[in-house]
Amino acid sequence: MHSERFVAIEGKLHGVLVRHAISALRVTVGAVFLGFGVLKFFPGVSPAEGLSVRTIDLLTFGVVPGHVGIVVIAMLESFIGICLLANRWMRLAIWLLAIQFVGILAPLVLLTGRLFSGPYHAPTLEGQYVLKDIILVAAGMAIAAGTFRGGRLIRDDPGVPDVPPPPPIRPADEPDASRKLQIVLSAAAGERSVQDVCDEHQIPESTYYAWRTATYHGAMSALDEQTNGNGGDLP
Repeated sequence: MHSERFVAIEGKLHGVLVRHAISALRVTVGAVFLGFGVLKFFPGVSPAEGLSVRTIDLLTFGVVPGHVGIVVIAMLESFIGICLLANRWMRLAIWLLAIQFVGILAPLVLLTGRLFSGPYHAPTLEGQYVLKDIILVAAGMAIAAGTFRGGRLIRDDPGVPDVPPPPPIRPADEPDASRKLQIVLSAAAGERSVQDVCDEHQIPESTYYAWRTATYHGAMSALDEQTNGNGGDLP
């Protein structure tokens, strides 16, 4: 009896984690990026300023001055942080994270001697600073998997159900073409996630993407017909 209650409580907690873990990770990583980015706007404040300047110098072969590069990094990190905190422009934020991670991990290759110059080649404070950024890389991968293209965590525990999956749409209940277009556009604008739209209309995400693909193909066909009908020139 006590074991069943414990399993039920554990299942409820797991359901909460599945629903909110990625969001919590997104907010905390966003706060870290925004905080570290703002520090870099003020000379001598960020503990990673010297390392960042040297890395920029090596990556750009001295073309980009250090004081310019550090401002660019500050803007990039701050913008990524704002995107993650606001949960907006996530597609752009994910790609910027990929670019940022190259710069984060570059010192491990370009400045290995500087990062591991402690006793018995132990990592210095700068080395430890860079090594802990590996956690940010892993966190960024998890955020990308949980938000990019409608990705999300799901539960697979039939013994403790969480939120039942939406029922499949029967042919008689399938919306007409106009309604499908409205559903596709409601997420395509980027203001709402694919997951939210699919949950609202109780459709699988695979169905949404199938409708979106058909919409794009239909739009391209219509544009081709219009172009060919006008002799190759749009009005």
